[in-house]
Amino acid sequence: MSVISRSALESSSLADLHEIASELGLDGYRRLRKADLALAIVERQGGDGAGAAVDEGVDAAAGHGADAVAEDAVVVADRPARRSRRGGRGRSRARDRDSGDHESGDHESDDGRAPGAGDDADERRSRPRRGGRGDDDGARDGAEERVATGTVELLPNGSGFLRISPPEPSDDDVYISAAQVRRCELVADDEVCGPVRAPRRSERHPSLIRIDTINGRAADEVAEGTKYDDLPCAYASERLSLDAEEDPTLKAIEWLTPLGRGSRAVVVGAPGAGKTEALRRIALKLSRQDELDCSVVLTGVRPEELGDWKAGALEPVAALGLGSSSDAQGQAIERAIETGRRVAARGGHAVVLIDTLEQVAAPVARRALAAARNIVEGGSLTVIATARQPLGGETTVIALDAGLTSAGRLPALELAASATVRPELLVGEKGAEAIAAARAAIGE
Repeated sequence: MSVISRSALESSSLADLHEIASELGLDGYRRLRKADLALAIVERQGGDGAGAAVDEGVDAAAGHGADAVAEDAVVVADRPARRSRRGGRGRSRARDRDSGDHESGDHESDDGRAPGAGDDADERRSRPRRGGRGDDDGARDGAEERVATGTVELLPNGSGFLRISPPEPSDDDVYISAAQVRRCELVADDEVCGPVRAPRRSERHPSLIRIDTINGRAADEVAEGTKYDDLPCAYASERLSLDAEEDPTLKAIEWLTPLGRGSRAVVVGAPGAGKTEALRRIALKLSRQDELDCSVVLTGVRPEELGDWKAGALEPVAALGLGSSSDAQGQAIERAIETGRRVAARGGHAVVLIDTLEQVAAPVARRALAAARNIVEGGSLTVIATARQPLGGETTVIALDAGLTSAGRLPALELAASATVRPELLVGEKGAEAIAAARAAIGE
């Protein structure tokens, strides 16, 4: 079981302790000194002063950025064992149908905190009613008697629901905070079991207190896996088929700039070169492959393109138009990439398609591309994005010629500016020789 020591609590900021105390329903916690508050939290969790069970539901502090409790202060009952899974099923159902349910209440938002919640809100929630105990005390006492088991369904904002009777939603479904999803690296279709608390005022669903089991295994028995960035990886060696016999541009991409599982790819070109259209066609082809978990993120695109994407077979997990801020676009990209990383770490094969990286901060764009990898004897995360020009570090660059596109001369691939690193791993030695011959012919 996850534990947090008293010393770890005492080393945390007072703001973090207030956040945890509020979730635990401690009455009058703001009047306590830091050391006394740490002791009160330990006692409320049933500890002996040295260490106590941590409710995963109170790790909302993990979403507070610089104010969060240090990761090494918490030993998480965390990372589920990797397993192969067919992607795309749970996430395609998630969408936005429950986003209003939890965001309109006190449930935790993207940053791990209830929307609009601040110190005053915490004070109000912890303040007892006249003649009785605090709301949190009563809700918590009743919630500890109920244990829920269900299937995880993720929402675009990073939080999720435990579906008791999947795939359809019900009033018995349990809200899972974004902090819990990140901490336990949950992915769609995980089977999770844990105690829940009753809804607070303005909340429509009960909330998961902590995660006891994941996919039938006790959470504290699941060994903490190697960090994603430390997993051994190799160049892409399994080509992604685009089934492009009737599409000359996609056919040229498939054979002259091949993509593989784990590719780090950018579709580049001047305005009007057809980058968005090429990405949409690639997304459509890949989404039809059951073994791939595909997601699309739209950031800073034209309003008309938003409609085109949403009307297609693969609905975007995030869709932000030209007027959206760079920060909002970056957050949407990072959420999708984080989900893809979790899928890959479990042995699945994720593909994240991004249109476009033009308006996001350069560090965000580089991190998104850097996340792509082909894990040795494991899963993969493929990132395919559009941009005006290469960012550096790509394994595949697909350059489109605006002149050819506008003239209707297809394929519109600008082969001289395109390239794939180690193409022989994807198309064989003869295929690589054919690519080299085609490039040489351009220079003649």
